[in-house]
Formats: sequence, structure tokens, C-alpha cells
Amino acid sequence: MKRLFTLFAMLLMASISLTAQEILTPKAPDTPRINGAKVYGNYPGSDFLYRIPATGVRPMTFEAVGLPKGLKLDKETGIISGVVKKAGEYNVVLKATNSLGTCERNFRIVIGDKLALTPPLGWNSWNCFERKVTQEQVKAMADAMVSSGLADYGWSYVNIDDSWQGLRNEKSKVLMPNYKFPDMKELTDYIHSLGLKAGIYSGPWIQSYGGYLGEGCDNPDGKYWWIEKGMHHPDYRFTDPEKKRRHVENWYHVKYSFAEIDAQQWADWGFDYLKYDWNVIDWYHLEKMYKALKDTGRSMIYSISNTAPYGIAPKLAEMAHCWRTTRDIEDTWESMSTIGFGGQDGWAPYKKPGNWPDADMLVVGKVGWGKKLHDTQLTPDEQYTHISLWALLASPLLIGCDLTQLDDFTLGLLTNSEVIDINQDSFGYQASRFLSTEEEVIYVKPLDDNSIAVGLFNLGTQSRKIGFRPIDLGMIEPQTVRDVWRQKDLGEVTFKETYEVEVAPHGVVLLRLYPGITQDQPMGYTRR
Repeated sequence: MKRLFTLFAMLLMASISLTAQEILTPKAPDTPRINGAKVYGNYPGSDFLYRIPATGVRPMTFEAVGLPKGLKLDKETGIISGVVKKAGEYNVVLKATNSLGTCERNFRIVIGDKLALTPPLGWNSWNCFERKVTQEQVKAMADAMVSSGLADYGWSYVNIDDSWQGLRNEKSKVLMPNYKFPDMKELTDYIHSLGLKAGIYSGPWIQSYGGYLGEGCDNPDGKYWWIEKGMHHPDYRFTDPEKKRRHVENWYHVKYSFAEIDAQQWADWGFDYLKYDWNVIDWYHLEKMYKALKDTGRSMIYSISNTAPYGIAPKLAEMAHCWRTTRDIEDTWESMSTIGFGGQDGWAPYKKPGNWPDADMLVVGKVGWGKKLHDTQLTPDEQYTHISLWALLASPLLIGCDLTQLDDFTLGLLTNSEVIDINQDSFGYQASRFLSTEEEVIYVKPLDDNSIAVGLFNLGTQSRKIGFRPIDLGMIEPQTVRDVWRQKDLGEVTFKETYEVEVAPHGVVLLRLYPGITQDQPMGYTRR
């Protein structure tokens, strides 16, 4: 009883509401630690690029024992590159060494027909730069991903959203960039030189959501009526003085799709990710772009946007690596909590390695949607809830803020190795809702190290105690309780004891219990 009281007291002290921007993530140790995913997929014969994410004091050297034929490692940067022609699974041991020691990690390379074996981690331009994004800004974000240390935790994709599009080439009919992106190949080469990946945006209609040229056209020569009539901004964004033609005349099934030549151009430029802003009933263009990307032979993640309904999940899972389950997120509690707690559970049967229902971008840090940047409107507690929930849901994690203006608090949110481990877990399970009321939710997620992640969420406006019994989660022996955000073991609890912790308003306590469930098949989950 005394032990249980001590544990409860420790948890109570740890769960005081974050009235200020309290940084819970401890500083990474000086000794090496390899972070990020434990498995990585790539197509045979396609360019392979992986940057070993590792924290610890520099200088640091790297080893990769057991690399398949065709790959090479830069021992100073930790960048693995090359081409593997033979399909198969290759078990590799990654090593990172500095003056204080060596860290090893098992790493599985899967060369086959699947990509995105863990949820993508990266950055997207829309929530901070919107239509104002430029090539130089994207390069600055890539630089910041490395200099801030984000790349050392597995963050790797640097994605251009809508607004890069210019006119189609008169001869090839390929969609070319506007003046804001003078050299796409130079841009992707630069991003790749840092060991990072590059993403691009498109859609099947005459006009994108942002008012730029889309993939489709009603003219076989690739010319657009609104360009010919001069109804455009200098960067080829549609301008409609009547404010009513956009939906009627520019978003529909077009006569000509240039999917094949556009996809090949993106591959030739060196892009690794496509965000395809699509209509949920437009199966023709969904499949057409899927085949076009596959035919390039390049390993490009296919991410569908937006607001997919449950009924089309089987079809999406056949083609897309990621698909948006919601409308665009905003930096408010109402938006974030409605998306996170209101509609994600139904996607769990379709979430697995290679298929990731997407709850939209992270709205932490300085955001602005092309307007003046401002600090997120989410409170500190709400931001911890945001990151914890997206990690438990195994949602893709795409940062939406300006990476050159990261403050220490935001950096702490994005560089907690144990939180990232929950998101990047190789099982690929979406957390299961164990308890749900109007004011509290408990999510449970089995992990590949035989531990259990447990998220205790307070949806109310007053602090409250939230509890459970480990036995009700399927655990049949005493459990060590670990505070994931603070990366600290809190003590042991028997499996029949009621476990309670005080949770702040709109806040979360994210725990890991181990040894967790010791049986081969976790209760309530099916191996896939």
C-alpha cells in the first residue's frame, strides 16, 4: 500500500497543468542513440536514400553491417545510398560511435513492392507559407531540419504543397514550375545531399485548391482557358473577378489527363513523395495516378487528400500509402480534438505498414497559412495532447510550422525519441480506445518491444483523475510504469491494482507499461 501511495504521489506531481511552456522532454544524452524507424521499404532498382538518425555529441561515425549489394554508407554523415536490384528482406545492424561509446540497432531493409512501412515523418509548406512558398524557403526548411536536430530523430520529408505550378511545356506538355521554383532538379539534389527526401503536390482537375494549374485539361495541347484570357496572377494562380467560376468550371472530370508525363517528370526531378489533392468519388484519377507513379519505377509515396469516408477504405488501401481522413486542421482545440478523438477509430482495421490513414498536419510552433506567422493557439497541454494522440494513432507526422523559427518548447515536442518510437513502431497498430466518456479517453497500443503505450486524455476543462486496472488491458503480471514524455520510470504497479493519475485540462499523461502483454498475440489485435 505504501508503494502504491508513493507511485501515485509521483504521478500527481508529474501531472500538474502546464500553465507555462514546460519542456518535458529531457535533453538527449551525449552518448549515441539511434532513433526513428526500425524498418524501411524501397522498390527494386529504385534510388535508395536513408539517413541514419542518431543523437549524441559530434563528431560521430557510422557503420551498417549487412547492407545488401548496391548500397553504400557514408561513414561521416550516416547517409546510405545506392540501388538494390534484388527483392528481399535484409537484416542490417546500424552502429553510431562517438568519443563516449557506441550504439547498435537492428534495422530491416525491405526491397519489394511496399513503401512507407512506418508513418512518414517530415514537413509540409502549406500551414506556414501557403501560396507564398518559394524554392529558397524550401531549401531553408531542409537546412533547418538538419541544424535543429530534427533529422537526428527520423524527420526526413521536405514537401512542397500547392503553388509551385506554372505552364505546360509546349512540346512535351509537362507541367513546369512557376518563377518561384526556377530549378526543381537543383532543389531535390540539394535536399538529397542532406540525406532528406523531397515531396511535391498535384491534383487531377484543371485547377488546384489553391488556384494553380492542375494535372487535367480540356485541351490536348495543355492550354488553359483562364490563362489565355489573362485571368491569372503572375505566378499563374487563377483570379476570378466574379468569385464564382472556380468550383463550377475548374473542378470536374476533364477530357485530358497528363498524369503519366507529369509523374515521370517528378521522378526525373527526383521527388520521393506526392500529395494528391483529390475528390473522394474520382476513382478514375486515383487509379490513373497510382499506375503512373508505379510505372516510373521510382519509390514515391502516394498520399491522398482529403476527407475520405470509411466506405472507400478498402479501395484506398489498394493504392495509397496515406490518405487524409479529415478536412484541413486548424490550430484550435476544437479543430484538433474533433479530428483526433472524433473520427479516427473507424480507420484502425486499415492501418498497417504501407497504409496510414492521415489525421492531417501538426499545428504546433509558428503557423500562419501564408499570412503573418503566429504562435499556435493550442495551449501547452493541448500541444502535448496533439502530439501524443497522433503518435498513438500511427498517423503520418508532418510539421506545419516554420522550421527556422523553432522555439525550445516546440523542439521539445518534436524531438522526444520515445514518443516518436510509439508512432514509428514496426507493428503498425493504431491505438485502441479502451475507455471513452465525454471528458476522458484512454487509448492503448501494443508495441514491438513487448511494451504497451497508454494515453490518458482529459477532454474537460477541469483537472481530473483517470484510472484503469492493468489486468483489464490484458496484463497478467506486475508492470513497470514509465512516463514517456519525461522518459522516466515511475515505479511498479500490480496488475490487479486500480491505477489513477491526475490529468490536466485538455491534457495527457502518456505512459508505457512493461513487460506489457507477454502472449504472442495481443488481445484485440490481429496480425497483418
